[in-house]
Amino acid sequence: MALNFSLNWSMDFSTRSYQPELLDRNDIPFADIERNMKELDIINSLLGGHRITLSGFRQLAGAKKRVRVCEIGCGGGDNWRPIRNWCRRNKIEVQYLGIDLNPDCIRFARLQNPDKECSFLVSDYARVDLERDKPDIIFSSLFCHHFNENQLAFMLQWMRANAVTGFFINDLHRHWFAYYSIKWLSAIFSRSYLVKNDAPLSVMRGFLRSEWISLLEIAGIPDYSIDWRWSFRWLIVATHVPPKPA
Repeated sequence: MALNFSLNWSMDFSTRSYQPELLDRNDIPFADIERNMKELDIINSLLGGHRITLSGFRQLAGAKKRVRVCEIGCGGGDNWRPIRNWCRRNKIEVQYLGIDLNPDCIRFARLQNPDKECSFLVSDYARVDLERDKPDIIFSSLFCHHFNENQLAFMLQWMRANAVTGFFINDLHRHWFAYYSIKWLSAIFSRSYLVKNDAPLSVMRGFLRSEWISLLEIAGIPDYSIDWRWSFRWLIVATHVPPKPA
């Protein structure tokens, strides 16, 4: 069967796109969200997204034997699985909280992750009060590219203020190879119209290293690392700087 799609080879990758993704709408049927979440889990598994999340988690977890972790914009909760499996292998007690504004995403996440160590909450992350029981680690994966720069600066400050040890971000590198690759792959293999539309658009909403540096400086984040990871992801890890002794 011939594939009926065209590629625009004149795309401008120097600036971010702010075109909304279909998944950001509130009228998507649950069956379509379920298909989208399942395919995103496959993409993260095959292209290394889960390995990047686990790498950020391990850097901040260090030698802890008990870790509380919170994911904002958790979607279908698929990041819980690699974290859970690694913690079990290393005899680490872990508690996970996933937060997402989309009730259908949370519904799917609860169905897929019945473990007693994890819980899910339907909410705007910024409205969640974590002050009494702050998690050690806060993270986001493929979430930041949904926001503009002002919103992202606030998010970075919120993550820093609410995490005991630090936070990390796993998100997309805006690059021509990443864009055309995922457009071809999703056109050939995906059965989700959400993935076909949103996966390449997500790349266009992604970031350059210089943009992350600027955002972190604007947010006043003093201690961080930015590492490029395959396949065209950024791993940003920010740790709290301990106060200097008087």
